[in-house]
Amino acid sequence: MTPGEQMHALVERLYPLCRSITGDGVRDTLKILNEYIPLAVFEVPTGTSAFDWTVPQEWNIRDAYIADTSGKRIVDFRESNLHVVGYSTPVNARMTLDELRPHLHTLPEQPSLVPYRTSYYAPGWGFCLAQDVLDQMPDGEYDVRIDSTLDDGHLTYAEHVVPGQVTDEVIISCHTCHPSLANDNLAGIAVAAYLARSLEKPWYTYRFLFMPGTIGAITWLSRNADRIDKVKHGLVLACAGDSGHLTYKKSRRGNAEIDGVLRHVLRDREHEIVDFSPYGYDERQFCSPGFNLGVGSLSRTPYARYPEYHTSGDNPDFVLPSALDDTLTVCQEALSILDRNRTYVNLNPYGEPQLGKRGLYGSLGGRSDAKDAQLAMLWVLNQSDGEHSLLDIAERSGLPFSSVVAAADALRDAELLKV
Repeated sequence: MTPGEQMHALVERLYPLCRSITGDGVRDTLKILNEYIPLAVFEVPTGTSAFDWTVPQEWNIRDAYIADTSGKRIVDFRESNLHVVGYSTPVNARMTLDELRPHLHTLPEQPSLVPYRTSYYAPGWGFCLAQDVLDQMPDGEYDVRIDSTLDDGHLTYAEHVVPGQVTDEVIISCHTCHPSLANDNLAGIAVAAYLARSLEKPWYTYRFLFMPGTIGAITWLSRNADRIDKVKHGLVLACAGDSGHLTYKKSRRGNAEIDGVLRHVLRDREHEIVDFSPYGYDERQFCSPGFNLGVGSLSRTPYARYPEYHTSGDNPDFVLPSALDDTLTVCQEALSILDRNRTYVNLNPYGEPQLGKRGLYGSLGGRSDAKDAQLAMLWVLNQSDGEHSLLDIAERSGLPFSSVVAAADALRDAELLKV
């Protein structure tokens, strides 16, 4: 199996689980992920303060349905966990269709699809169903059952850390709070897991965060505020497996190193780069003004811009192994650049140093890329004034980053450069 096919298999395996911002569905998801990468799991009790927020009660659900008086289930949680509004309080009643209607959610403009709805912080209950199904429900009485609990418990999140040569960190974050939505959010989880598995002896320390959206990120930030200065770069992954081209959302700073890295990696691909906005995924928490971290967000088709978004149409068939593979490749290229990007000083800045007597011209003989390699050396020497990174040089010269790095390595070995 290709990496894309393996990630798709993970998406399919996680898809049936009923996740929310808390609860056993999140724990079960993390247990499966732990088979792929070792996780440290954290449980934060209900009532814990997290800046302006408080960790809510834990929600779990066992079953739910709307049945006619013969016992036939018209809407069945066992068929899809999207059928129940997230965080619905318990219900056990018989009511008429008119009494039931205020608690029913459909998509009239997409009548065959079931919407995804939640009610995290406003106690209530409801069902989601296809408009086509609702149109077929006759007037009369229905048995309505939601077998759920909302009690003091915990918010659960997990970390996977890949130690680096330095303790400065790059965080890779994805959200674990959505139920059966394959592109948003399982594709991001799968890419993050396989990205973590691919790292070997990196320069930076990489911290992968699997946590519920908004409240999870805010809780993590509140628990790590005293060490947040170690976070130098970051990337939020979401909507990572659809057929659309890649989209990068810049950090709040707009000129963070991660912004330049993604611009460089994507420059030869069909892509879109958008400015930061305080709406979206957890980049908005990491980029809140009190932290203002260099964290951007990578997706394919962004949230709410594909018709299957937050509906039953976002199923494993909507996610493509080739798209997962492409997203993973871009992430790997971006982290490779982050790890190798340095700023050098030319130790022989008065005129162009003689490269031939140092064997730097001779070492290029016969190589098909000799001209580019020589040009890269000249660019690196000229721009290495302590103010331009290798990525800056690659962008200005139009040369591949790999060529610029190779030139810098050769010049450093010849004692013409220092970090």
